[in-house]
Amino acid sequence: MRIAFDEVLVAVGRIANTAGYGLEELGIGTTKARTVETDEYLQTLYPNIYAAGDVAGPFQFTHTAAHQAWYAAVNALFGGFRRFKADYRVIPWTTFTEPEVARVGLNEQEAKEKNVAHEVTVYGIDDLDRAIADEEAHGFVKVLTAPGTDRILGVTVAGAHAGDLLAEYVLAMKNGIGLNKILGTIHTYPTMAEGQQVRRRRLEARHGHAGPVGVPRSLPGLAARRARHRRGARPGARAAHRQAQGLRADES
Repeated sequence: MRIAFDEVLVAVGRIANTAGYGLEELGIGTTKARTVETDEYLQTLYPNIYAAGDVAGPFQFTHTAAHQAWYAAVNALFGGFRRFKADYRVIPWTTFTEPEVARVGLNEQEAKEKNVAHEVTVYGIDDLDRAIADEEAHGFVKVLTAPGTDRILGVTVAGAHAGDLLAEYVLAMKNGIGLNKILGTIHTYPTMAEGQQVRRRRLEARHGHAGPVGVPRSLPGLAARRARHRRGARPGARAAHRQAQGLRADES
């Protein structure tokens, strides 16, 4: 197979620039990835030397560096009173190609390799009115949830503004917000984020209900039972109501 091209970009990764800072003289070691060895508080073997960003790893993202900087600064200044472990539980990734590819948590391949049980909900961005209007109607949003629940295990977005669309899911995973609450939130039309409403309808169709916006998955059954109760639980009251209507009709 031959592919014509003008230029080729070979991205082989980066390594931390730790040379020339006297780390060896101080006895501060580096890892196999050539990042500075720190503890979970980002402190080196010296209590007054901390590391953050690419030199500390494990991620080489600007947003992760800023995240680490907060922990390093607070622990360095107030470590005598209280220290905070750097939190890497929910780290978003975005590759700024065209189209963009963004992800957080597990993707489908990782879930299969790790034998993590999951359900997959996919929505095509080509079905989104804003994307059609902007002539960017391509890509998808793929959400992995734990079977039988709305707990989000991971999200992958491919398409225009994928990194922006991912932010809502990052917030949800960070704060333990289930997928139903995201899908039950009204989003402005027409926007890229409005695709959540379509995803909600598809998820409901798959699970056999179509409750109103904001109603958790467990409630439509309750609503149906209440509706049946209103229709059939009080036949006497319903008969009395019909009789009263008939009397009013006769009087007229």
